[in-house]
Amino acid sequence: MVDDEPAFELSFYCGTCPLLFRRLEGAKEKLSLEGVQEQLSDALHELDDGGVIDAYASLLPEGEYLPLLLSVEPRLVVPGKEGDYFSGEQVTTWGIDQFWGLPEYPHTPYYRTFETVVDTNAHLYEFVVPMVPPAWNERQRVKEYVTLMEQGSVPTAVAVSTLDVCKPAVGASVDHYQHWGLTHFLLDGHHKLEAAATASQPVQILSLLTLGESLAGGEDCARLPTLRAQPGAARSERA
Repeated sequence: MVDDEPAFELSFYCGTCPLLFRRLEGAKEKLSLEGVQEQLSDALHELDDGGVIDAYASLLPEGEYLPLLLSVEPRLVVPGKEGDYFSGEQVTTWGIDQFWGLPEYPHTPYYRTFETVVDTNAHLYEFVVPMVPPAWNERQRVKEYVTLMEQGSVPTAVAVSTLDVCKPAVGASVDHYQHWGLTHFLLDGHHKLEAAATASQPVQILSLLTLGESLAGGEDCARLPTLRAQPGAARSERA
């Protein structure tokens, strides 16, 4: 929700339906805070470097959050095209939607950043989802960040995140396993993410993982720092 308007539809709570983030009409603005822009212009060295968490806490609903400081190398994905999780790995496990006869559709371009094996029956996929399409970004600002990143700068974005753990109820799919979806909804850093994807450079994300809105339990969420420290898996391993 943004200003009491639905911004994204999320995974259904049953845990057997496919992973989902779907942009709605309430997702129409970025949520940057001017007071912390200087701190976010470079990498943070610790979780609450410069009071960024306290600043963004004023935007978020009261609840329990797990802060994570992550380095990502984003690649931009357009739904239905190469690299799209929803028409790729998800279809392999769940098949297409039986009513629409189509894959799930997120209504937004998004970034894929990291994936790894959780265990023999589970795989973690990570996504960064902009509040507004990259096409809305200012071209000059993206170019400026590209230049800075090519010179070695690693700026920081801020996101509120969810961890959903989903698995089909029956094992009749081509590739039946549990999908862990770590999804970061960008609050600040839209130009930074596009620049990093354009220049194939890393960018840092301060993730505020909401435990109350995630389908994963507390024990699974607590595993994220260890899982994110593992080497990334090649997409072909599960594709």
